[in-house]
Amino acid sequence: MNITTLERPASLVEGVCQQLAELIRGGDSEKERWLPGERSLAEKLGVSRTVVREATKRLEQQGMLEIQHGNGIKVVDRLHRPLNDSLSLLIPDVAERLQHLNETRLSIEPDAAAFAARRATKEQVRTLRRIHTQLERAADGPAAIEQDIAFHHAVADASGNLIYRLILDSLAEIGIASRLRTIGRIGKQAAVEHHAQVLAAIEARDSDAAREAMRRHIVAAGEDMDLPSLKTRKAK
Repeated sequence: MNITTLERPASLVEGVCQQLAELIRGGDSEKERWLPGERSLAEKLGVSRTVVREATKRLEQQGMLEIQHGNGIKVVDRLHRPLNDSLSLLIPDVAERLQHLNETRLSIEPDAAAFAARRATKEQVRTLRRIHTQLERAADGPAAIEQDIAFHHAVADASGNLIYRLILDSLAEIGIASRLRTIGRIGKQAAVEHHAQVLAAIEARDSDAAREAMRRHIVAAGEDMDLPSLKTRKAK
């Protein structure tokens, strides 16, 4: 882990945040990683421990670090947590949250599928095939829900747009709730059929077909959840 003395930016705390974020993004995400201690970081960056402490607290709030008192500073991947934690407070009604979720997915995922059709690497296509096969073989319930979510995340990865994946990660918990009202209630078969259509379009490099297949899938999921339309809600 190469840490260099920090040049004086407008904000020392912001500068430390930026350098640590770059180090975190450049590391091996498959391995458990720890940053040097607070004193060591301060010496290597050429700043005070107070600046390091404030920077690591910010990165912890953003979901990149976990400060374990007595153990050190652990690198984690929880960038989605701030949004996930606020959804239930912002939208307390479950049905309304699920409706907003479906509308958000309709705004994002069809385009993600279209980009995946254009940009997916051979390895990413193989990953999509593997996940789809696992969904076909999974029993209805938690195992099928896990593979359903994994497929959508893999499509977002294949789109080449990291923001798509971050948004889906941020919606992961409510995404489980939505699938409990679809796969958990009527089974996985509809998801299997729809995913097969999305996958075929991505493999064919047909972005228009991928976009339309994903759109139909999400519209159908909304119908399967049997949620009242927000359009019928009276303005307060």
